[in-house]
Amino acid sequence: MDTNKEKDYRGMLLLGVGTIWLLSQLYFSLIKPIHPMALSPIFLSFALAIVFIHKPFPFSSKVKALRVLDFVMIGILCWIAYFYFSNQQRIVTRIPHVSPVLFQDQLVTLFLVIFLLEAVRRTIGWNLLAFVMVFIVYCFFGKYFPGFTRFNSFSFKQFAEIMTMTTDGIYGTPLSSTASFIYWFMMFGAFFAACGGGQVLIDIGMKFSNPNSGGPAKAAVLSSGLMGMVSGSAVANVTTTGVMTIPMMKKAGYEPHQAGAVESVASTGGQIMPPIMGVGAFIMAELLGISYGKIALSALIPAIAYFGSVFILVDLIARRATYLNPNRKINAKDLEFKVTPIAPRLYLLLPAALLVYMVMSGQSMRRSAMVSTLAVLAINLVPANRVGFKALVEAFKDGIKQAANIALPTAACGIIIAAVVQSGLATKFSNVVAAVGGSHLFLALLITMIGCMLLGMALPTVAAYLIAVVLFIPVMLKLGVPALVAHMFCFYFGVMAQITPPVCLASFTAAGIAGADSWKTGWTAFTYALVAFLVPYAFTYQPALLLMGSLVDTIVSGATLFVGVYALAATISGFMFRPLPPWKRALLFAIAMLLIVPEVITDVIGVSGLLILFAIEKNAAKKAAKTIAEAK
Repeated sequence: MDTNKEKDYRGMLLLGVGTIWLLSQLYFSLIKPIHPMALSPIFLSFALAIVFIHKPFPFSSKVKALRVLDFVMIGILCWIAYFYFSNQQRIVTRIPHVSPVLFQDQLVTLFLVIFLLEAVRRTIGWNLLAFVMVFIVYCFFGKYFPGFTRFNSFSFKQFAEIMTMTTDGIYGTPLSSTASFIYWFMMFGAFFAACGGGQVLIDIGMKFSNPNSGGPAKAAVLSSGLMGMVSGSAVANVTTTGVMTIPMMKKAGYEPHQAGAVESVASTGGQIMPPIMGVGAFIMAELLGISYGKIALSALIPAIAYFGSVFILVDLIARRATYLNPNRKINAKDLEFKVTPIAPRLYLLLPAALLVYMVMSGQSMRRSAMVSTLAVLAINLVPANRVGFKALVEAFKDGIKQAANIALPTAACGIIIAAVVQSGLATKFSNVVAAVGGSHLFLALLITMIGCMLLGMALPTVAAYLIAVVLFIPVMLKLGVPALVAHMFCFYFGVMAQITPPVCLASFTAAGIAGADSWKTGWTAFTYALVAFLVPYAFTYQPALLLMGSLVDTIVSGATLFVGVYALAATISGFMFRPLPPWKRALLFAIAMLLIVPEVITDVIGVSGLLILFAIEKNAAKKAAKTIAEAK
């Protein structure tokens, strides 16, 4: 069987298994709901099967034994799904650590863990695989570990019970949330993009690409932000919008590494931008037991500050370039981005508006996503912008692959979380961090930030956030930080690791499109996104920024934050009304810090300092312009 035939065969099999997966999700959602302890393993079995079909063993098209092994694993997964469906009564009603663990239970655990590790290797890579393997080894050999990490270890029977017979392991809240409603959000996103809604959002942003030097960068910020609200994937945003915005930014005079940095920063922001944020935000709502609408509203002010800082920054960078090279000529035609008229296509955004309305009005996440997906398919019947059946099939395949890719890290993190919690390591680690941080909140936050960043560099955002939940959040709670604030703090830094060297996938992807040095692009993106590394500290000390306080506190804190964001953007660009010398940039950075820190005295000093510097620079720029005019 040649490679093309192999791909076609696997494509048909992917469609078949994906269709059965969809039908089972519909059955368990609408006809016969089942307990999460039965739904989660069935869901995971389908996700693993999708991965083994879509990501076969290397050389499996040439080595028959490898091809057969993939299908043997799929066959075993079918047995595992049936096992949980037929044994759901026993599994749901059993008493943990009291009811017996059968041989079949242990066999299922063995197969499931091996298959999960192999699927992680194929889709996510060796970083997460190595991380999970360390904790599996820890489960069985914990008594040989040093210091506070030592514990008595688990037998395989205990391991099987914790991992696959309770909701403390693989089938915990992250995976059950994915099986319950995140699956439907993946479907919505895939169909919405395929049916033209995503392109409308991009085109709205690209309308800002007017014939001036800052236009393309502003278009990148806006279009990536809008698209990010729906996709929630930094790398996907870069590949979708970057192919259009990055070349235009380069034509407008931005250096390649600057263009790549702007795109990666804007695309990453999609995960923290309401109304539809990253997957971690959905799981956060489940872990906290509050509505997702509250999570989204809480994230609004910090997200606006983030995108506002990037928008101001690219404008100031363009102004600086024009000031330093006033004779530079830019061909306006090179900066024009011609789009199909947007107004006749605005109806394609109705499903997204419906989704936001349903989520914010408190309706269930699953119902909101399912109804909105049906709305996309219904609107696609309008002849004007209808896409064909083949495009819908491809969108469906993309949706099930995305759902499978989300299921894997959430399930794998279940192993890590169970190992850390059940061994007592989480409590011991929290005590160590608390001892190092003492009663000083700032030091504890700094340790948490570094930990979240390191996790985020090595792992997908959702995995980094979930591990941070068990390692760092207990310390923050002990120091009096509200639960929502603590979760949002960890989530932010898990997201920002996507643009933080040495491992920054969004920046590296953008650098590839821009033809720029990836290392330089990564550090430039880190600098451009600096506000995102400061805002979490601001809302920790002033929860009103997360709408947790009086209206007056929120307005005052938000206003000073936005002024501080302007000061920070001016610092990074090195420009106000004219280029700033290093000492003034240092002064302006200090002013920005004073404004972002939520204290009355620092706000007063910061605002006063900024007004004085603003007046000085504006007056000096006017005098310089007047002198130049007189000289001519």
